[in-house]
Amino acid sequence: MDYREAGVDISAADAAKARIKGLARSTFNAQVLTEIGSFGGMFRPDLSRYREPVLVASTDGVGTKIKVAILAGVHDTVGYDLVAHCVNDILVQGATPLFFLDYVALGKMDPVRVEQIVSGFSRACAEFSCPLIGGETAEMPGTYAEDDYDLAGFIVGVVEKDKALPRGVREGDVLVGLPSLGLHTNGYSLARKVLLETLGHRVSTHLPELGMTIGQALLAPHRGYLAALEPLLERDRLRALCHITGGGFPGNIPRVLPDGLGARLRRGAWERPPLFRLIQKGGGISDEEMERTFNMGIGMIAVVSPSDLHEVEHSLERRGETTFVIGSVVQGAGVSWE
Repeated sequence: MDYREAGVDISAADAAKARIKGLARSTFNAQVLTEIGSFGGMFRPDLSRYREPVLVASTDGVGTKIKVAILAGVHDTVGYDLVAHCVNDILVQGATPLFFLDYVALGKMDPVRVEQIVSGFSRACAEFSCPLIGGETAEMPGTYAEDDYDLAGFIVGVVEKDKALPRGVREGDVLVGLPSLGLHTNGYSLARKVLLETLGHRVSTHLPELGMTIGQALLAPHRGYLAALEPLLERDRLRALCHITGGGFPGNIPRVLPDGLGARLRRGAWERPPLFRLIQKGGGISDEEMERTFNMGIGMIAVVSPSDLHEVEHSLERRGETTFVIGSVVQGAGVSWE
């Protein structure tokens, strides 16, 4: 017997690595010191502009959005989603990215599919100036079905210690919502159950109310907010940022508020996109369950001083952002609605 008979094709893995080397190299900058294929990625950060730099690290996955990608046969978007998610997660602490690493696990090594996945990583890494300096591709028969795969991402960024967020949040601060493009990377198990099982749609089903197919709506990219928010970070106009991911509004907003303070939100402050309305109606889901599962069309929330609100809105609008004043910081705890 050989390894291939046991389900692991080393030649296919080598072919996949050859395909992705160029994609990763396209994201490199002068701080990357090693090629893809080294045992470890070496990175020499330029920290000369920082007085007291602090590294911020995060890791995440894409969840069952991957199942939609597999059903639709579209594999060049979920890698982008993962990088954007990780960038947003360190952005809420005021950090900008230094480098990224990926992990791809498959039931059967498919060099073409791996290349498609990594093309999403490289596209996002280039957009966010975040070099893809290494990763791992693992063929795992018996753990994953032949057509299945899973992704994980690892990011390291940096922030000046006295600029780290949250900082100085107080009662009366305003919550400014920035729109998402869809579900981003959370709530897909419930969304798939409603749309594909309860309502019986296929990923190829075109719905007039969405203006696209179910698959296109569910694979809408996870937005990255770095370009829109970085200028405001540099001008100290943000007291906190909140990435609306797993846990929705009640699971994420309290994470950036000090003890004794909560958030009061207005459901009518923005129009909830058609996809969320379709899921809610199709599954007979309560507002409370929707709001703790999905982002409901708000992917990022900025907490700002009322005196800075106009400047913040103007800055975001100049960068093509639509903004919504969705609530405020109040005495108490948790998230309440009006």
